[in-house]
Amino acid sequence: MLHEKTIDHLLQIKEIYLEPAVYQMPRGKEILAKYPDAKHIEVASHWKIPELFGFEGSVEDWISNKRNVLILGIKKSLSARANSRSSHWIAPSESNGCTMSCSYCYVPRRKGFANPITIFVNIEQIIRYLQRHAARQGPKLQPDFIDPQYWVYEIGENGDCSADAGICDNVKDMIHAFTKIPNGKLTFATKFVNRELLTYEPQLKTRIRFSLMPHQMSKLVDVRTTPISDRIDVMNEFVEAGYEVNVNFSPIIYYEGWIDDWVVLFEELNDKLNEKTKAQLIAEIIFLTHNEQLHEVNMNWHPKAEEVLWRPEIQEVKYSQTGGRNVRYKRGFKKDLVDTFTDLVELHLPYCKIRYAF
Repeated sequence: MLHEKTIDHLLQIKEIYLEPAVYQMPRGKEILAKYPDAKHIEVASHWKIPELFGFEGSVEDWISNKRNVLILGIKKSLSARANSRSSHWIAPSESNGCTMSCSYCYVPRRKGFANPITIFVNIEQIIRYLQRHAARQGPKLQPDFIDPQYWVYEIGENGDCSADAGICDNVKDMIHAFTKIPNGKLTFATKFVNRELLTYEPQLKTRIRFSLMPHQMSKLVDVRTTPISDRIDVMNEFVEAGYEVNVNFSPIIYYEGWIDDWVVLFEELNDKLNEKTKAQLIAEIIFLTHNEQLHEVNMNWHPKAEEVLWRPEIQEVKYSQTGGRNVRYKRGFKKDLVDTFTDLVELHLPYCKIRYAF
C-alpha cells in the first residue's frame, strides 16, 4: 500500500518570482493560472534574486523557500553539453532547483543554497533546439555502455523531473517529443514518485533512474523525498507504462554496518521486482562527494546528517569537471569501497548490469 507524498504535500506556492516576459508565454500563463492566490514578484533575471540565492541568511528559511516559492523564467542559453556517463548529452534544462532537500545535493553549490524550483516557460523553444541537435547527430551506429541504440539526453541534471511534472507539462511535452525523435532518448534520475508519469506513454524512449539507498540512511539525508520502499514499489508499473527503468545506487555513504544495510535493500529489490523489470535493470553506482560550504550550511539546519557526510579522516579534496572544490573518500580507500560494492551487486543482484561505478 503506497503512502508516498504527492506534489501537494511538497509544494504550497505562496510567492512566484518571475521575469516579465513570463506573462506572455503560454506555459507561463498556465502556471500562473494554477496558483491564482500566489503573490507575483517581478525580477529582471531568474538568476539574480539575492534574498533567495545568496549564501548568507537563507538557512532558517531553507524548507519554507522550497515549499512556498516558485520561480518562472526564460531559458536564454540553449546548448547541449557532452557527457560520458548516464547520457551522451546534458540537455538544456526545463527547470533548475528542487523542492526536496537532500543534504548532500550538489545543485545548491552552483546556485545559492535556498534553491527552490525554477521552471523555464519557453519549453517549445527548448524542444525545438533538442530536435535540431538530435538531427545533427545522425543515426547512432555503434552501441556503447550508455545505450545500444540511441543518443541519450539527460534532462534532470539540476532538479527532479518527477516533481517538476507536478507543476506543469514541461516534462510531459519533452517525453512526447522524444517519441518522435528517431535517434534520441531522454533520461533523468528521481527520488520522487509522481504517478501522473504513468500516463505519459513514453514508448521506451525515456529512461527513468530511481535513486536508492538503505532505508535508515535515506530517512536521515533524503529530506522531503518519497520513501525508498515506495520508489521500489512502482518500478514494475513504470516498466509496464513504457519506461526503461534503471536504478541509481547513489550516493553511497560509508558508515559502520553499511554493507548489511545495502544487502537488506537488495533483498527487497529481489522480492518486489518482476522478471520483466529485472531483465532490463541497469545500475549506476555513485559514491558520496561533499563540499565544505554545503557542510557549513548543513551544520545550521541538519547537523545530524553531517556526522556521516563530513568525515575528514577518510576524505580528500576532489576538483569536479566544472572546477568545484569538493571532497570524496580517499583514493585507495575508495577503490576498495567500489570493488566491495560492485562485488555485492553481482552477488545479490546477478541480473542487474552495472553501467558505471565511481
